[in-house]
Amino acid sequence: MDVVVEDVSALTKKITITLPKEGVQKNLEKAYGKLQRETKMKGFRRGKVPRTVIVRNYQGQVQGEVGEKLVQESYFDAIEQEKVSPVVHPEISDPVFNEDGTFSYVAQIDVSPVFELGEYKGIEVEKIVTEVSDAAVEIEIEQLRRDMAPLRSVTDRGVEKGDVIVVDFEGFHNGKAMKEVKNDNYSVDVGTGKLSPEFEEKLVGMKQGEAATHEIEFPSEYANPVLAGKTVEFRVQVKEVKERVLPQLDDDFAKDVDEKFTSFSDLEANVRETLLAEKKARTEGDITDRVMLKLLEGHEFDVPERLVRFEVEEMIKNTEKQLEQQGMNLESAGINREDFAKQSRETAEKRVRGDFILKKIAEVEDIKVKDEDMDRAFQRIGDKYNMPLAQVKEFFQSRDDLLPFMNEILNEKILTFLRDNANFVDAVPDKQEGKKEDKAAEVTEESAD
Repeated sequence: MDVVVEDVSALTKKITITLPKEGVQKNLEKAYGKLQRETKMKGFRRGKVPRTVIVRNYQGQVQGEVGEKLVQESYFDAIEQEKVSPVVHPEISDPVFNEDGTFSYVAQIDVSPVFELGEYKGIEVEKIVTEVSDAAVEIEIEQLRRDMAPLRSVTDRGVEKGDVIVVDFEGFHNGKAMKEVKNDNYSVDVGTGKLSPEFEEKLVGMKQGEAATHEIEFPSEYANPVLAGKTVEFRVQVKEVKERVLPQLDDDFAKDVDEKFTSFSDLEANVRETLLAEKKARTEGDITDRVMLKLLEGHEFDVPERLVRFEVEEMIKNTEKQLEQQGMNLESAGINREDFAKQSRETAEKRVRGDFILKKIAEVEDIKVKDEDMDRAFQRIGDKYNMPLAQVKEFFQSRDDLLPFMNEILNEKILTFLRDNANFVDAVPDKQEGKKEDKAAEVTEESAD
């Protein structure tokens, strides 16, 4: 096997691989022989078709199949021989069965960037307070109270915040109906903003059986791409209005939430514990984001183009899956695929560069995925989805499923190492806490009303 390596760029190599005549012809003879034994053609008995006729009729098919087989059998030997380590699947081109009986092809590969690892220990990070305030506990319990409150139909007043109503609505833009903005018998929890704060505000005061038209201007950065930047006319009919009958916050309420609670104080303690765990998890994620941002700021280097393109495609696929769950696609959501790809490129580059930095740290610090790491990860999935451990492990039997999972576990270990070695400066108040206290006041006032 003859292998020639050329540098296309600092990160891309062109590898021309030529396989010797003996092995190539042996594979061709085997393929033609199999066809000759099995092929039946008009005028010939099975197995008696002349080789020249077989070659004339099946040369393209045979060369395609044999060429693919030869590539698969030789590619990994070639890169091992030349000691090159591709970071993504090769781009195979120019497969040729040469006149001298040899077979050659070109594999274009991307390799890891070479860069100096900068500072990664002692990264300065602001520590966030993870205490849970009484106001935050109050909000959570008030939400439980609202969720568990029975609903009672009302017909003698207009819609108020806190009501649950059933509506039919349809959206129109420039006089044309928007097929994605239409629903019948749609339940709206007024005041939560889950549908749209502006839309819900327009519903306040309407009575059962009443119909109205409301115009709403949506900002260009609005989360729903179907509505973003549009002025939409909503034609709405209120079909039913229900109010919540809020239960008393006492021991009986706690028992209704979960029979494991014997008193209201048990419920409060559990809510506080749950909120604390969630807050610690968010804080951990926030610290990770800050560490990665500092790492990216301290490491500037080019990354393989095809890895970036692959990451962009993954981002597009994830967006398509999210839209599919809402019964939409990119087109119906008003998203141009090419524009979205361009907008996603910077984020994709950072993700790819960040992964190279993490892997370099793992190499320097000898951070590896061990059997006990895998067992803990399998158990975590089993606990989350209530699956037996054996079933979880069976799911990851495929190499295509296992390798990305192992990479995820490795990144978790590296990030844990970085957090453990970060330099935490004076803690700052959690910016969310003030918002929670304001929200607590709103909830309390709403309940009093």
